[in-house]
Amino acid sequence: MLNLVLFGPPGAGKGTQSQKLIDHYQLVHISTGDLFRAHIGNQTELGQRVSKLIADGELVPDSVTIAMLEEEIGKHPQAKGFIFDGFPRTVAQAEALDKFLESKQTGITGVVALDVTEEELTTRIAKRKAISNRADDDAEKLKKRIEEYFGKTVHVLPYYEQQGKLTKVNGIGDIEVIFDAIKSVVDTWKQ
Repeated sequence: MLNLVLFGPPGAGKGTQSQKLIDHYQLVHISTGDLFRAHIGNQTELGQRVSKLIADGELVPDSVTIAMLEEEIGKHPQAKGFIFDGFPRTVAQAEALDKFLESKQTGITGVVALDVTEEELTTRIAKRKAISNRADDDAEKLKKRIEEYFGKTVHVLPYYEQQGKLTKVNGIGDIEVIFDAIKSVVDTWKQ
Protein backbone atom coordinates (compact mmCIF):
# COMPACT_ATOMS: atom_id res chain seq x y z
CA MET A 1 0.00 0.00 0.00
CA LEU A 2 1.28 3.44 -0.94
CA ASN A 3 0.44 6.05 1.72
CA LEU A 4 1.71 9.57 1.11
CA VAL A 5 1.71 12.86 2.96
CA LEU A 6 2.28 16.01 0.92
CA PHE A 7 3.52 19.01 2.91
CA GLY A 8 3.99 22.63 2.05
CA PRO A 9 2.78 26.06 3.10
CA PRO A 10 -0.37 27.62 1.61
CA GLY A 11 0.24 28.29 -2.08
CA ALA A 12 2.99 25.67 -2.44
CA GLY A 13 1.00 23.69 -5.02
CA LYS A 14 -0.20 20.83 -2.81
CA GLY A 15 -3.66 20.73 -4.39
CA THR A 16 -2.30 20.58 -7.93
CA GLN A 17 0.33 17.96 -7.15
CA SER A 18 -2.03 15.90 -4.96
CA GLN A 19 -4.47 15.54 -7.84
CA LYS A 20 -1.69 14.46 -10.19
CA LEU A 21 -0.48 11.86 -7.64
CA ILE A 22 -4.04 10.56 -7.10
CA ASP A 23 -4.54 10.13 -10.85
CA HIS A 24 -1.12 8.58 -11.51
CA TYR A 25 -1.03 6.10 -8.60
CA GLN A 26 -4.81 5.57 -8.17
CA LEU A 27 -4.71 6.76 -4.55
CA VAL A 28 -7.67 7.70 -2.36
CA HIS A 29 -7.59 11.36 -1.37
CA ILE A 30 -8.26 12.04 2.30
CA SER A 31 -8.72 15.70 3.14
CA THR A 32 -9.55 16.62 6.72
CA GLY A 33 -11.25 19.80 5.48
CA ASP A 34 -13.50 17.77 3.15
CA LEU A 35 -14.26 15.31 5.97
CA PHE A 36 -15.24 18.11 8.35
CA ARG A 37 -17.52 19.68 5.74
CA ALA A 38 -19.15 16.32 4.88
CA HIS A 39 -19.79 15.40 8.52
CA ILE A 40 -21.15 18.86 9.30
CA GLY A 41 -23.34 18.85 6.18
CA ASN A 42 -24.71 15.38 6.97
CA GLN A 43 -25.23 16.28 10.63
CA THR A 44 -23.44 13.12 11.81
CA GLU A 45 -22.60 12.76 15.48
CA LEU A 46 -19.01 13.77 14.74
CA GLY A 47 -20.23 16.60 12.52
CA GLN A 48 -22.41 17.98 15.30
CA ARG A 49 -19.43 17.91 17.68
CA VAL A 50 -17.26 19.71 15.11
CA SER A 51 -19.98 22.33 14.47
CA LYS A 52 -20.26 23.08 18.17
CA LEU A 53 -16.49 23.34 18.61
CA ILE A 54 -16.15 25.67 15.63
CA ALA A 55 -19.11 27.78 16.79
CA ASP A 56 -17.43 28.09 20.20
CA GLY A 57 -14.20 29.20 18.48
CA GLU A 58 -12.32 26.08 19.57
CA LEU A 59 -9.99 23.83 17.61
CA VAL A 60 -11.22 20.37 16.71
CA PRO A 61 -9.39 17.92 18.98
CA ASP A 62 -7.16 15.26 17.45
CA SER A 63 -9.43 12.48 18.73
CA VAL A 64 -12.34 13.75 16.59
CA THR A 65 -10.18 14.28 13.51
CA ILE A 66 -8.63 10.81 13.86
CA ALA A 67 -12.07 9.21 14.31
CA MET A 68 -13.14 10.80 11.01
CA LEU A 69 -9.95 9.61 9.27
CA GLU A 70 -10.35 6.07 10.59
CA GLU A 71 -13.95 5.96 9.39
CA GLU A 72 -12.98 7.26 5.93
CA ILE A 73 -10.10 4.79 5.54
CA GLY A 74 -12.50 2.00 6.53
CA LYS A 75 -14.72 2.91 3.56
CA HIS A 76 -11.93 1.98 1.11
CA PRO A 77 -10.79 -1.59 1.91
CA GLN A 78 -9.56 -2.16 -1.67
CA ALA A 79 -7.52 1.06 -1.86
CA LYS A 80 -4.04 0.92 -3.36
CA GLY A 81 -3.09 3.67 -0.94
CA PHE A 82 -3.99 7.07 0.42
CA ILE A 83 -2.76 10.60 0.10
CA PHE A 84 -3.29 12.64 3.26
CA ASP A 85 -4.14 16.29 2.69
CA GLY A 86 -4.13 18.70 5.62
CA PHE A 87 -3.12 15.99 8.04
CA PRO A 88 -1.09 15.46 10.13
CA ARG A 89 -0.55 19.04 11.32
CA THR A 90 1.12 18.23 14.63
CA VAL A 91 3.52 15.57 15.90
CA ALA A 92 0.73 14.19 18.11
CA GLN A 93 -1.44 13.74 15.00
CA ALA A 94 1.44 12.06 13.13
CA GLU A 95 1.94 9.65 16.03
CA ALA A 96 -1.79 8.87 16.17
CA LEU A 97 -1.88 8.30 12.40
CA ASP A 98 1.11 5.95 12.62
CA LYS A 99 -0.55 3.99 15.43
CA PHE A 100 -3.81 3.67 13.49
CA LEU A 101 -2.10 2.63 10.24
CA GLU A 102 0.00 0.06 12.12
CA SER A 103 -3.25 -1.48 13.39
CA LYS A 104 -4.16 -1.91 9.70
CA GLN A 105 -0.75 -3.51 8.92
CA THR A 106 0.39 -0.49 6.92
CA GLY A 107 2.05 2.87 7.49
CA ILE A 108 3.14 6.12 5.89
CA THR A 109 5.32 5.20 2.92
CA GLY A 110 6.81 8.64 2.51
CA VAL A 111 6.42 12.37 2.93
CA VAL A 112 7.09 14.94 0.22
CA ALA A 113 7.68 18.52 1.35
CA LEU A 114 7.31 21.11 -1.39
CA ASP A 115 10.04 23.70 -0.89
CA VAL A 116 8.82 27.15 -1.94
CA THR A 117 10.14 30.60 -0.97
CA GLU A 118 7.90 33.09 0.83
CA GLU A 119 8.26 35.48 -2.12
CA GLU A 120 6.98 32.80 -4.53
CA LEU A 121 4.08 31.95 -2.18
CA THR A 122 3.00 35.59 -2.06
CA THR A 123 3.06 35.85 -5.85
CA ARG A 124 1.13 32.59 -6.37
CA ILE A 125 -1.55 33.39 -3.82
CA ALA A 126 -2.09 36.88 -5.27
CA LYS A 127 -2.58 35.28 -8.72
CA ARG A 128 -4.85 32.55 -7.31
CA LYS A 129 -6.98 35.10 -5.45
CA ALA A 130 -7.37 37.19 -8.61
CA ILE A 131 -8.45 34.14 -10.62
CA SER A 132 -10.57 32.07 -8.21
CA ASN A 133 -11.20 34.46 -5.31
CA ARG A 134 -10.86 31.58 -2.81
CA ALA A 135 -12.28 32.50 0.59
CA ASP A 136 -9.21 31.14 2.38
CA ASP A 137 -6.95 33.47 0.37
CA ASP A 138 -8.38 36.44 2.26
CA ALA A 139 -5.39 38.34 3.71
CA GLU A 140 -6.25 37.75 7.37
CA LYS A 141 -7.18 34.07 6.94
CA LEU A 142 -4.11 33.49 4.82
CA LYS A 143 -1.87 35.07 7.46
CA LYS A 144 -3.33 32.65 10.05
CA ARG A 145 -2.83 29.66 7.74
CA ILE A 146 0.80 30.59 7.06
CA GLU A 147 1.42 31.17 10.78
CA GLU A 148 -0.19 27.79 11.54
CA TYR A 149 2.05 26.10 8.98
CA PHE A 150 5.31 27.66 10.17
CA GLY A 151 4.30 27.64 13.85
CA LYS A 152 3.03 24.06 14.12
CA THR A 153 2.86 21.99 10.95
CA VAL A 154 6.48 22.44 9.89
CA HIS A 155 7.51 20.75 13.16
CA VAL A 156 6.06 17.47 11.87
CA LEU A 157 8.82 17.28 9.23
CA PRO A 158 11.62 16.28 11.66
CA TYR A 159 9.33 13.52 12.98
CA TYR A 160 9.22 11.94 9.52
CA GLU A 161 12.86 12.81 8.81
CA GLN A 162 13.90 10.73 11.84
CA GLN A 163 11.98 7.82 10.31
CA GLY A 164 13.83 8.28 7.01
CA LYS A 165 10.55 9.05 5.21
CA LEU A 166 10.98 12.75 4.33
CA THR A 167 12.08 14.07 0.94
CA LYS A 168 12.11 17.76 0.03
CA VAL A 169 11.29 18.65 -3.55
CA ASN A 170 11.79 22.05 -5.18
CA GLY A 171 8.24 23.38 -5.55
CA ILE A 172 9.16 26.29 -7.83
CA GLY A 173 9.00 25.92 -11.59
CA ASP A 174 6.91 24.14 -14.19
CA ILE A 175 4.09 22.01 -12.72
CA GLU A 176 5.04 18.97 -14.83
CA VAL A 177 8.73 19.25 -13.91
CA ILE A 178 7.81 19.37 -10.22
CA PHE A 179 5.47 16.39 -10.69
CA ASP A 180 8.24 14.41 -12.43
CA ALA A 181 10.54 15.13 -9.47
CA ILE A 182 7.86 13.95 -7.01
CA LYS A 183 7.16 10.84 -9.13
CA SER A 184 10.81 9.87 -9.19
CA VAL A 185 10.86 10.05 -5.37
CA VAL A 186 7.61 8.10 -4.98
CA ASP A 187 8.77 5.46 -7.45
CA THR A 188 11.81 4.72 -5.27
CA TRP A 189 9.45 4.17 -2.31
CA LYS A 190 7.34 1.73 -4.32
CA GLN A 191 10.29 -0.62 -5.00
